[in-house]
Amino acid sequence: MTDKEKALELKAKGNEAYKKKELDEAISLYTQAIELDGTNVVFFTNRAAAYYEKGDQEKCREDCLKAIEVGIENRCDYSLLAKAYQRIATSYEKEENYAKAIEFYNKSLVEQRVPDVQKRKIAAEKKLKEKERLAYIDPEKAKDAKEKGNKFFQKGDYPAALKSYNEAVQRNPDDAKIFSNRAACYTKLAEFRLALADCDECIRLDPKFAKGYLRKATALFALKEHSKASAAYEKVLELDPNSTEAKEGKRRCFTAQNTIPTDPEKVRERAMADPEIQSIMRDPAMRMILEQMQDNPEALIEHMKNPVIAEKINKLISSGLIALR
Repeated sequence: MTDKEKALELKAKGNEAYKKKELDEAISLYTQAIELDGTNVVFFTNRAAAYYEKGDQEKCREDCLKAIEVGIENRCDYSLLAKAYQRIATSYEKEENYAKAIEFYNKSLVEQRVPDVQKRKIAAEKKLKEKERLAYIDPEKAKDAKEKGNKFFQKGDYPAALKSYNEAVQRNPDDAKIFSNRAACYTKLAEFRLALADCDECIRLDPKFAKGYLRKATALFALKEHSKASAAYEKVLELDPNSTEAKEGKRRCFTAQNTIPTDPEKVRERAMADPEIQSIMRDPAMRMILEQMQDNPEALIEHMKNPVIAEKINKLISSGLIALR
């Protein structure tokens, strides 16, 4: 019997020991096989599997790298190289080193496109992203970012405030008040749908936080969803019966639902009766901005960064002259 044949017999015995979870015995048998035939990639990857199950990830990777080296020298089938790279990736993933796992999953996929490996790589990418997200959480830094956002907001610098609130949300995604503050900022920037999303998250985190419902009502009213806005104001009053803002809001909703005409021409006539609206519409700069918004709705985002323009646009939205969806 040749050395290669003896090595294959030892590998077979090693496989039996591996199946029985007799890992030390399996490692010993694979080692004997390697000593007789050091050109067989499978002997190294099998021993690597035993080390993996034993929890010795360093030796597992060493054997896989040796398998790759031997495989390249002996021009083995690319599927064997792919398997070795995959095992290295799995070993790193076991240690929650997802970045290295992804690196070696990619190397495995270069050798052979195996759907299961692709799925494992995608799963590792999600785990890495979540690990990074959790590592970024820091309530104290969130507090600092929120306070910076509040200062920018008070100055009317809403884009800068939004940037700080975004940082605060990433630093503490469980703080309902941060979402409430960012919702107010989105409202000032006329991003009412984004404001609603933040209000809903705020309410989910703290169902008894009245301001979350109040800001939701404000955004809904701006979107002309008066019935929903009224319901949100009603929720505020359940939590805070003395809220003058909610009482006034409900009144405005009732007025809007019962007196604002749906005919576009009548809406325009009603709005243009307001001297402030007249002044805005006579402003050449504002007329140019409105024309730009018709040609390119995304231009609104840039214009809303200017607090003066933002106030005028919000006035036109409230009057019904322009609508955002």
